[in-house]
Amino acid sequence: MGLDLMLFTADWKHLGAVPVEKRVDALHDAVWPPDLDDGHYVRRPRGGWTWLPDRESAWCAEYDFLTTNGAYRHHARAGDAWADTRPLADALLREAMDTFLDGLIWDADPADDPALTGGGGFFPPSTDHRYPSLLLVCPPEALPGKARAWKRAEPRLDELRAPFAAECEGWAGRPDTFEDFTALLREWGTVTTEAALRGWGLVGLP
Repeated sequence: MGLDLMLFTADWKHLGAVPVEKRVDALHDAVWPPDLDDGHYVRRPRGGWTWLPDRESAWCAEYDFLTTNGAYRHHARAGDAWADTRPLADALLREAMDTFLDGLIWDADPADDPALTGGGGFFPPSTDHRYPSLLLVCPPEALPGKARAWKRAEPRLDELRAPFAAECEGWAGRPDTFEDFTALLREWGTVTTEAALRGWGLVGLP
């Protein structure tokens, strides 16, 4: 997992007006405008949202995770931790967490990973799984359900402490601590809630 994750929330209507094959480039160009060199483009302080070009007129925003160093492996490890702990979770909590995390950092059916198929054709499909063009795609219609699921799951996260200790604690390839695990989940809760409120989708680029 040598990839980094650049996570965007974006207006699907704006992206839909861009030719399919240029939509990934449009997101990259929003962060690194092609007419500006590195010496003139100042990145914001690390952590949280960056609205591009400004909050009022932006059609996308980038989220920088406070609880990671930018590497995608932290998200993959958290997804694996959920896969390990979910059999021990209460049925209602498991249902809420499945709905929340599916397609973000965990896949109920990996063969249906939207990042591999271009999100149902909205983006170009990946041609090489070793070097994906997308890490995740979550369309706007999926976000309200995820935000509702997170609202149900978040107050009950501490119920996962014992399952995490039994199945993940001390294992390589899993979050170091339960606190690391839940802190990252809470950031994903922030991301999904914001995207749902705006009616936008989520895109993860390497």
